[in-house]
Amino acid sequence: MRRLLLAPMVICVTLALQAQLARAVDIFMEPDVFLSEVFLGAAPEPSFLWLKGDLKAEMQEILGRKPGGLRMRYWQAADRTVWILEEIGKTQPITTGISVKDGEIERVQVLVYRESHGWEVRYPFFTDQFRGMRLENDQKLSGPIDGISGATLSVRALIKLARLALHLDAVAREDT
Repeated sequence: MRRLLLAPMVICVTLALQAQLARAVDIFMEPDVFLSEVFLGAAPEPSFLWLKGDLKAEMQEILGRKPGGLRMRYWQAADRTVWILEEIGKTQPITTGISVKDGEIERVQVLVYRESHGWEVRYPFFTDQFRGMRLENDQKLSGPIDGISGATLSVRALIKLARLALHLDAVAREDT
């Protein structure tokens, strides 16, 4: 009798775990496509910022965690920089392309979304809010971003990435 009850329970747990592991990764746009759209054709060769000292501390303040890696890759042409960045939503990274021109956000595009909730952040009704935003002296965005019910952590992740891209843009422009 116990075996008869145990078998369906094991099957249910197994199916639930498989469903979690088989969760789809939504690729909305390949990074190369994003770059070619922003640069209207071929993207320039990537440049790199070395993550050390003050820059690493400033990034940690924006992200609320230590940044990983030794360098940050970006693309630059004239007064525009483009950043492909990742931040955790609830448990999975959200890959986002951010274009900055003249110190203002020009475009935010969710490229890859791996979470089960909060995917609404990929739509233009949300990402268009970032257009024209600048970074204030207190490392905050120059205007408010409306949230999305049920997507709070994804919204926070994209706000962090927007702040980070603006900060990194300022650093990259100082270096050139």
